[in-house]
Amino acid sequence: MRILGLDVGSKTVGIALSDELGWTAQGLKTININEEKNQFGFADIGQIIKEYQVSEVVVGLPKNMNGTIGPRGEASQYYASEIERRFSVRTVLWDERLTTMAAERVLLEADMSRKKRKKVIDKMAAVMILQGYLDSKK
Repeated sequence: MRILGLDVGSKTVGIALSDELGWTAQGLKTININEEKNQFGFADIGQIIKEYQVSEVVVGLPKNMNGTIGPRGEASQYYASEIERRFSVRTVLWDERLTTMAAERVLLEADMSRKKRKKVIDKMAAVMILQGYLDSKK
């Protein structure tokens, strides 16, 4: 069984998937969503859960630096609860402080153009969220 990692934003969701042994995370894709129009991409997430036989979903929880939960964190909590409710799969909220900045740094070091970075940053952040979770289980 595989584990799915999600970096949930207001416009996109970065998606990463573990290997079958749960050792490594690979970027899968980024889906477009629109919070203002209540378009959250749950159909796409459900399809991925079914196709890859996902047993667990790790959702990045963006906490403030002081550990409190702000509006983005609340949005991630909602997203996780909806996935659990809709697809009967266990969800885990994972502290993702600084993962997007770390992903940006990795892409900058790879000398990736701004235009290309914008296309993959959320997927890369999802990989970092999922890999952090997988490493914590070892």
